[in-house]
Amino acid sequence: MSDVGEHAFIDLAGITKRYAGVTALDGVDFTVQPGEAVCLAGENGSGKSTLIKIISGVEKLTEGRIRIGGKDRPVLNPRISAAAGVMVIFQDFSLFPNLSVYENIAFATQLSAHRRLYERDKAREIAREALDRIGVKIDLDVRVESLPVAHKQLVAICRALASQAKLIIMDEPTTALTEKEVRRLLGIIRRLKEDGVAVIFVSHKLAEVLEVSEKVVVLRNGKKVAEGPASEFDTQSLAYHMTGREMPETPPSAVPAGAKTLMRVDNLAKQGSFADINFELNAGEVLGITGLLGSGRTSLAKALFGLVAPDRGSIQVDGRDVATGDPIAACYAGIGYVPEDRLTEGLFLSQSIVRNVAIGRLDKHSGSGGFLKASAMIEEAAGWLKRLKVKAPDIDAPVQSLSGGNQQRVVLARWLSRAPRVLILNGPSVGVDVGSKADIHSIIRDLSAEGIGVIVISDDLPELLATSHRILVMRDGRVTDEVAGNSVTEEELAHRLAS
Repeated sequence: MSDVGEHAFIDLAGITKRYAGVTALDGVDFTVQPGEAVCLAGENGSGKSTLIKIISGVEKLTEGRIRIGGKDRPVLNPRISAAAGVMVIFQDFSLFPNLSVYENIAFATQLSAHRRLYERDKAREIAREALDRIGVKIDLDVRVESLPVAHKQLVAICRALASQAKLIIMDEPTTALTEKEVRRLLGIIRRLKEDGVAVIFVSHKLAEVLEVSEKVVVLRNGKKVAEGPASEFDTQSLAYHMTGREMPETPPSAVPAGAKTLMRVDNLAKQGSFADINFELNAGEVLGITGLLGSGRTSLAKALFGLVAPDRGSIQVDGRDVATGDPIAACYAGIGYVPEDRLTEGLFLSQSIVRNVAIGRLDKHSGSGGFLKASAMIEEAAGWLKRLKVKAPDIDAPVQSLSGGNQQRVVLARWLSRAPRVLILNGPSVGVDVGSKADIHSIIRDLSAEGIGVIVISDDLPELLATSHRILVMRDGRVTDEVAGNSVTEEELAHRLAS
């Protein structure tokens, strides 16, 4: 046994997991030292989630050896794993929304102590100590459902610490956080590491986790393909190891001189959301709109598509007024909208892939007697799925069976089948892996080259810089700045957002 393995808190050797003949993990070795932060990277389907489930005892391995805390674990389940100090913080945080902060933090500790009666004062003391340990102040008595996302995450971290966590696994820890909140979280992680608590990050936002990680492990198709100090990796090299291909971000081609104005927005306002929004969008232009959480960017996106009715102002497409607050009118005017939350707003998850694409053009595929022409639906949908490189074993499979990146392309295919003049993309790469993200950026550039006006609404600054000709910065519901995409760095844009 290696010296590294002897002193590791987590020491996995030759981990293999098969599901009905499909190999999800193939001979993976993985170690985590006390106080070490490890970035576990890989595309969707690479085996990251399976590895985390094995460490936390949710899944049983097919072959291999597991040691946690210096002890062999031939039998492992969630209770044993948690007792050994392994805690997982999922994207939804798995908190009790109707309970208070202190009850959420201390609940598991009180339960594991096997006390006959719940001790309120003891629970408050446990919660206060956990909050003090990471140096944050949150009202102990407030209900968790009323907290902002960043505070919910801190409550989840404190719950893990109250349960004597020695390893905290964070699944996409920065997805819903603002830049300021991410900075704060990374500071807390450094504080935990100084206390000897190890951390595993599973994240698509690679630049952020590289900043605080000592080691990077990359999985691809169930195998470990790269491992080394975080200092030896950058986002480009990580992307290469994760996908097996180079993915340079080429800037968008220039908007042709004299390009026609597609969309004009004048004095658009919605009380409590945004005010005095004015801009023009030209044919073939990609306009980025960014702002911190609460800046009004999402309300504006929905207002442009008619999902939010503004109090005043006007929207024109091709010189014609578009009725505001009316998504059907927006559709007929040639406006398309891909929402940020594709799972609840963008897809019919239980329906087939082909139906999710074809629903955008049911009028075109309607035959005599009101019946749909199935062959025409399938032919058109298959064409768009091929063009957008959707990886699907069967177009009749439910869309929920696809990865996040492929689901996003299905939503894009639905709107592109309507030949929109203006396409609004709200968080186009949220929750997708690095390979799909690069492909989506390439699709945006292709749409721009075809003369479609694209509006990209995102807080992902590298994404905006890779796709946008112009970028509008929003704060407190107003546009506070406008920059050319090729004339600003990521650091300068972040400064404009925060200032």
